[in-house]
Amino acid sequence: MDFESWWLIVIPIVFGLGWFASRYDLRQMLSESRYLPDSYFKGLNFLLNEDHDKAIDAFVEVAKLDTETTELHFALGSLFRRRGEIERAIRVHQSLLNRADLPAKDQEQARFELAQDYLKAGMFDRAEEAFQQTLQGTYALASTRALIRIYEAAHDWPRAIETVKHLQGLLSEPVPQVVHYYCELVDLSLAAKPPKIEQAHSDLEQAEFALAQLPETVKQGAANARITMLQAKIATLEGDALKARHYLETMFTVAPEYVGLIAQNLLDGYVQTGEGEKGLSLLRQHYRQYPSLDLFNVIFKYLRTQVGVDPAWEFARESLLVSPSLLGLDKLLEVELKAEGDHKPQILPELELDLLRKMIHKHTQRLDRYACQHCGFQARAFYWQCPGCNLWETYAPKRLEELS
Repeated sequence: MDFESWWLIVIPIVFGLGWFASRYDLRQMLSESRYLPDSYFKGLNFLLNEDHDKAIDAFVEVAKLDTETTELHFALGSLFRRRGEIERAIRVHQSLLNRADLPAKDQEQARFELAQDYLKAGMFDRAEEAFQQTLQGTYALASTRALIRIYEAAHDWPRAIETVKHLQGLLSEPVPQVVHYYCELVDLSLAAKPPKIEQAHSDLEQAEFALAQLPETVKQGAANARITMLQAKIATLEGDALKARHYLETMFTVAPEYVGLIAQNLLDGYVQTGEGEKGLSLLRQHYRQYPSLDLFNVIFKYLRTQVGVDPAWEFARESLLVSPSLLGLDKLLEVELKAEGDHKPQILPELELDLLRKMIHKHTQRLDRYACQHCGFQARAFYWQCPGCNLWETYAPKRLEELS
């Protein structure tokens, strides 16, 4: 390729322009920095060193000297909220909104930040109003999620469902927890005096429809289990014991790991129709594949009271050999100590057995709980939504000892 002589002119010009531009930017930056107070740089230094107290003091001083520093005010508000100084955060963000010259973009951010302040302060009414005002802009997704948390906290399930539908439109994908919102409505209808059976049926149909919309990749065991348990509860309230038992039996296939939660109700249903042995056989067969402490307790107690001492202890011995459990042994000893007359155990004198049980029970109290797999919140009752972190389906249907 022939060398073009005009390149000798163009190349130096290009380099010269680049050098001039860099020098100009540097001068402009140095010129602007002269107008920044020393407190600004001190604040940055404290912030980088994670000394938030001193950083806030320094930035407050800057804000007093220059009230036009919008970004600094946002930084201050966030720091105040993070430290739990909600009143100061609210004042900072409100002062921004009161500025008539504030650009629309900054107004939207200030309103969103103020909504977060209200939410953290537990001022749900004000937070809801502020988040509603930012549903159409840059913060639409975050505001929608925040509104859902507010409605969950207030147990306002109809509005939570409505807001989730809006969220689904933003994400273009289904939101799993909407199934539980409909189930919560069913629980409310069944708890009414008298129970609102028709409304419960209607809401449960909506829950089933919402579940059907979820992709196969989404874990559906907990939602399936809850819907099935509600179907059985409705059938029981309608006086159809066989239908209720049929629904509970489907748990073996749709949500096998949750059978321990309904084992007692299922076995009671079989006992009512004189088929206790059949129900026991189903549970024992399931226990071999999905052992759990809840299921162990149901089977052992039935064997101990309805079949005999030896079969009960044989089942307990085999179970504890396969799945050693202090909780299982504790429950076993508890039942034995409550036995009377000829049903008293002969393995140890009663006094020694009582002492053994007390020692074991002392060490198992903290293990006899369900635990959230996300935040670790422990509870004696099973929850579909964790009371600690408010996430759904984070409780495994197993006791703490079984998870370790």
